[in-house]
Amino acid sequence: MTTATATTPFLEALRQIVGDAHVLTEGDLSAWEQDWRKRVHGKALAVVRPGSTAEVAAVVKACAAAGTAIVPQGGNTGLVVGSTPDRSGTEVLLSLTRLNAVRGIDAGNLTMTVEAGCILQTLQETADKAGLLFPLSLAAEGSCTIGGNLAANAGGTQVVRYGNARELCLGLEVVTAQGEVWDGLSGLRKDNTGYDLRDLFVGSEGTLGIITAATLKLYPQPAASLTAWAAVPSLEQAVALLGLAHRQLGAGLTGFEVMGQFALGLVGKHMPQLRVPFLGDDTAPYCVLLENADSESEDHARQRFEQMLEVAFEQGLVGDAVVAENLAQAHQLWHIRESIPLAQAEEGLNVKHDVSIPVSRIPEFVATTDALLQREIPGVRLVNFGHLGDGNLHYNVQAPADGDARAFLRDHEHAINALVYRSVAAFDGSFSAEHGVGALKVEELEEYKSPVALGMMRAIKQALDPQNILNPGRVLRADGAAPVAHSA
Repeated sequence: MTTATATTPFLEALRQIVGDAHVLTEGDLSAWEQDWRKRVHGKALAVVRPGSTAEVAAVVKACAAAGTAIVPQGGNTGLVVGSTPDRSGTEVLLSLTRLNAVRGIDAGNLTMTVEAGCILQTLQETADKAGLLFPLSLAAEGSCTIGGNLAANAGGTQVVRYGNARELCLGLEVVTAQGEVWDGLSGLRKDNTGYDLRDLFVGSEGTLGIITAATLKLYPQPAASLTAWAAVPSLEQAVALLGLAHRQLGAGLTGFEVMGQFALGLVGKHMPQLRVPFLGDDTAPYCVLLENADSESEDHARQRFEQMLEVAFEQGLVGDAVVAENLAQAHQLWHIRESIPLAQAEEGLNVKHDVSIPVSRIPEFVATTDALLQREIPGVRLVNFGHLGDGNLHYNVQAPADGDARAFLRDHEHAINALVYRSVAAFDGSFSAEHGVGALKVEELEEYKSPVALGMMRAIKQALDPQNILNPGRVLRADGAAPVAHSA
């Protein structure tokens, strides 16, 4: 990629494409230039907001002709600095939030075709009004967009039943690095006509092409959905409870979350209005949140749920449990789980990890890594929670109580990351389960991905984006790229 300085004629060309009001170069642009965690602040040449796929293609063509890098951005809720411009002031921030139309629902085919800027919650509600279910669900669903969800292959709370965003996508519309439009918006579930280009772009974090629309899978609405909160004596018992739930509930098990007592204690401390079940119970170092969907009736769902919990009590897997009596109570329980990251932020700066481990090895991983961290940094506090059903933990590290959190990050973040990721690798896991690589974990990718895998990834990038104008320096290292600006 040539690092040509974008001139006034270049900006004027962008204004001709999208309109003056949608090329922003002055004023407070922090909504686009600062990442969600407010740890990184970059500087864009301009924030460009196209309103159609044709405008996206024209903007990309103009940037390709000028050799100007593009950073695609959806709802800007990512956690790995994958959609934040660098500090150079030479990158165009391409915001896709104006592409927010639902192009159509095919109820007979159980599909929905939508544009990349659609808010996830809007898609859930649109499907619900049609009597159908779009099951992707995560804490940022009120502001994240489906294009970003697909670009990062988002996970969320129902992966155990429905899979990641990749499994929910049948087709894509993508603008290539040359400004061409690939129309792959197929609603087919079987199509073996060559390489699967859809899977190439899903999870590529905007480095291979810009997703502008998608055809997504829908499902029938369940007749009933029940939620339970269970106190468990250990992570070993939590894993055993997961196995029991798989056997007893089958495909009805749609969610299985685990939460450590310290993580829940932060919710109780900073959000006292939320009543956390079994908070402070010394016999229950962990709690589990389970969801059971049933295609028959609420009575049938409750009967199966209670039978499963009865067996769990008999086997000593559960010390106590509550089953939500209505939808409002279920929402309250889920709200507690989803409030953990916010409560942790209230407690202070922390080191976040999004890791996946084979479910069977999670108890040993946690015990081993906890001990290593406590030995290296006495008093460190561990905020452990996540999607146990699919092996994904948010294994976060908080500064010792009454310590200087900013100094803690400055002095220990690199060593903590190295220790945790080495342990993850030793347990055959991944250092990024659902958040992606972005700019934050490029070094980890180079360290832990095999040379063969890295070589293939670089070959794909070179073939599809030879100028390296699409999100350079994210996922794969870009030589000469401006460093990401870190600020605690």
